[in-house]
Amino acid sequence: MRLCGALLVLVTLTSVVSSAAVIRRDEGGGGGKLPRPASLKVARWEPEDTKHFREDSDLTGHYDERFFSGVVDYDTRLDTLKHMVRAWLLTTAKEGIETWIAHGTLLGWWWNGQILPWDWDLDVQMSADTLTMIGDRYNMTRHKYVSKDGLVEREYLLDVNPWIWQRVRGDGMNIIDARWVDVRNGLYIDITGIAETQPDSMPDILNCKNYHRYHVNDIWPLRDTTFEGVPAKIPSSFDEILITEYRSKALVVTEYEGHRWNTKSKTWDLANDVPAGEDALLLTNRVREPEKYYSVESGGFFYNVFRLLHWW
Repeated sequence: MRLCGALLVLVTLTSVVSSAAVIRRDEGGGGGKLPRPASLKVARWEPEDTKHFREDSDLTGHYDERFFSGVVDYDTRLDTLKHMVRAWLLTTAKEGIETWIAHGTLLGWWWNGQILPWDWDLDVQMSADTLTMIGDRYNMTRHKYVSKDGLVEREYLLDVNPWIWQRVRGDGMNIIDARWVDVRNGLYIDITGIAETQPDSMPDILNCKNYHRYHVNDIWPLRDTTFEGVPAKIPSSFDEILITEYRSKALVVTEYEGHRWNTKSKTWDLANDVPAGEDALLLTNRVREPEKYYSVESGGFFYNVFRLLHWW
């Protein structure tokens, strides 16, 4: 009896140990890896996509994807940009919206009062207060345009970025504050606001979200002029602004991006022998004749000093 009892206890203990071993093996994955419960999956952190404006995915990246159906040809692009900026300037003047041409568009004005023919988009600026106002009153509004001769009819969308309240660069996804978009093909004008973001340490210094800085006196009072045949405004110190942004070379180079400056017609003409794109980086650019420099209106003391440095 004692022997039978001992055997019974031994069998029982063996079963318990065996069961425990099985449990440990399963828990440890020795018998095959168990699927991890969904609640235990490791979440990979990804920043929220804050970008408001979406461009097409082709090589240019200069079309609003909502209206993009294909890359337009050279003549269509120039025609689109010309009427688009006319429509913007006429509409803002009618509505009492203070805005001025900027960046490459301002450089085009400096040469001959027209867009640079190699540009894919145009640039205008306004104060942050004006930007807030158009966001409140005009966001997502559509505007009709008819050319002076009545032959061209277009429609444009004014889209204001909801991130206009952020006056610093942030994550870099919303440096463009608003756009004026041709709804036929998606080409657009970039609209950026400038504001005093560090009034204590940098009073009277205005900047956009793309690191362009100006003193308030560089901008105001605005100058009246014409651009593409319609009234426009430019910054007070346009000459200093252009040289700071593009260096003085941009004001004298006469061959650029497949175009050559025509001193007689004062236009940029297509030139097959002038490199464009990456090939243009290898080009030794020519400068325009000194006497042609005087055809541009004087911009003050700084402007005249610049003339002296280059031509004497």
